[in-house]
Amino acid sequence: MSWRAWKVGVLALVAAFLTACASRQAPTVPDKVASPEAAGPVADGPVAEAEAYLHAWAAGDFAAMRRAALHPPAHFEAMHQQFRDGLRIVSSQFELGPFQRDGDATVATYRAVHLLRGLGEWELEGALRFVRHQGQWRVQWAPAALHPEARDGDRFSRTRTAPQRADILDARGALLTPQGEVITIGVDPTRVRNMADVAAALQFQTGVSTARFDAAMRAAGTATSRFVPIVDLPPEHYQQVRPALAPVPGIFFRRKSARTSADGFASHTLGRVGEVTAELLPQLGPTYLPGDLVGLSGLERAYEVQLAGSPSGDVLLMRAWGETQVLFRFEGEPGAPLSTTLRREVQAAAEAALEGVTHPAALVAVDSATGATLAVASRPLSQPLHRALTGRYPPGSTFKVVTTEALLAQGMRVDSPVACPPTAMVRSKSFRNFEGESLGDTTLRQVFAHSCNTAFVTLATGLGGDALSAAARRFGFDVPYAPGLTSAGASFPAPADAIELAAAAIGQGRVLATPLHMASVAAAAETGEWRAPFLVEGLDGGPSSPLSDGVRAPLTTLMRAVVTEGSGKAGRNVPGLAGKTGTAEFGTVAPLPTHAWFIGFRKGVGFAVLVEGGGVGGRVAAPIAAKFAGAL
Repeated sequence: MSWRAWKVGVLALVAAFLTACASRQAPTVPDKVASPEAAGPVADGPVAEAEAYLHAWAAGDFAAMRRAALHPPAHFEAMHQQFRDGLRIVSSQFELGPFQRDGDATVATYRAVHLLRGLGEWELEGALRFVRHQGQWRVQWAPAALHPEARDGDRFSRTRTAPQRADILDARGALLTPQGEVITIGVDPTRVRNMADVAAALQFQTGVSTARFDAAMRAAGTATSRFVPIVDLPPEHYQQVRPALAPVPGIFFRRKSARTSADGFASHTLGRVGEVTAELLPQLGPTYLPGDLVGLSGLERAYEVQLAGSPSGDVLLMRAWGETQVLFRFEGEPGAPLSTTLRREVQAAAEAALEGVTHPAALVAVDSATGATLAVASRPLSQPLHRALTGRYPPGSTFKVVTTEALLAQGMRVDSPVACPPTAMVRSKSFRNFEGESLGDTTLRQVFAHSCNTAFVTLATGLGGDALSAAARRFGFDVPYAPGLTSAGASFPAPADAIELAAAAIGQGRVLATPLHMASVAAAAETGEWRAPFLVEGLDGGPSSPLSDGVRAPLTTLMRAVVTEGSGKAGRNVPGLAGKTGTAEFGTVAPLPTHAWFIGFRKGVGFAVLVEGGGVGGRVAAPIAAKFAGAL
């Protein structure tokens, strides 16, 4: 609205205000309603006094406002307090407008923006009537100063209705977020004997960190509610932890109906919905209220605003004689469904492939041609860490796909002669093969299929750090992208010396990647182009990079040989499966534990399997990969 249009509206409002106030002024200061000839805008007026009054109002300094008023009523503060409390006003901002002469009085117009907790901003146009008294401008106050429609005895109130939460959908529009039962685990501070014991029990049984627990308790503060929600669990997980948590003084449980993934289906990715925690409430902003159902993790949290929509409600003036007048209406907005790239049948295959895995694990699958993420599964379900997207691990020998691309780009062939000795020295560092294996003089095909470390360490010396870094970038390492949920991507620090180059060539050293990213590496090997993976429809078109010319066919041949004759023979009965195993060392205490990896592709689907601390890739991850790929 232009200032001129606003001014015209305000002047009309002022005329109505003056008429309404004529019968309500204090008898010691007679009220005069000017004739059209006497009334009109003025160039000056009580500017400082009006600004000071509005500043005090914004600060909630009712005592200062009373001092500025002429003969304020006894219930002056009570009226302002009821106005604020009845509407749950969080803050008020005011802008002084033009002045209007009205006989012996001057009317200051203002624009107010009141922020109502749980609803949003309410803008209104009001007016303050000023008169001269003993040489000073004083506010000739009436309830209409709060709102032009207000009268003595009126009260302000409000309503609020939250819309139904929108659904999360798979790639074909099928529902991924059905209703189910969850159990909220919370704390009654008045019943706690030892807060450290409570925090320790919740951390051990549910994975809630001490920092998160402390933040929730601090955010709850002195709230009147004795139940501070900490975490929501599905019934099956609740049954596992209840025997350990129930005896701890101060821990209590509540059952409720809420959105939840069925049987853990993509649960880390979809996330949970539950009652907003005291810790989360300040982060969500003033349009949320205690008791609201909100996204607590995953896509539910990341797309909270879209899925939740905005509440509707009315600002009400409750008349002393019983009538109710609607002063303003918040129309609200329904939540909008979120379309993901997940495909139910692929996700189901991923969930089934991880069934029975006792170590922490992850499985991710992407559409090789587009980068669309088809399945994301993380285990265990009881831990909040989304290993598939945010866990960063040394990729081990799965990185040899990248190293081999660089070698092929420099002219090597599948049948190029390569030596595979038991050990290889790079300056002062000795590299060895798994279990002392040696292939002797052989070919690139054989050292790739059997994952000969010493061969790739030696080849990397001649390859050079710049060439390997360039190959890594072609596969998306150090390339930022946004799949739709927080993801750690992959990093390939430039090797500082020959030893770091040798370690990087076999996916060790400082090389790190998420399972999501390694799935995109496998997909790139199938299509000849790396595409940034994405999880939400509309996020396609992210960064991409073609691989070197002529490498696609030999990479396919080499990755197929891993399955048919090499370290990935657990998948040899799955037609068309191609891949690469990985056994990645980590830690500092010998013998070093290892993560088990397998990345591969089949029928246009690139995927990665990680078993954290699981051991040998060919023995642990490859059978899981075969089970998944066979279901495709």
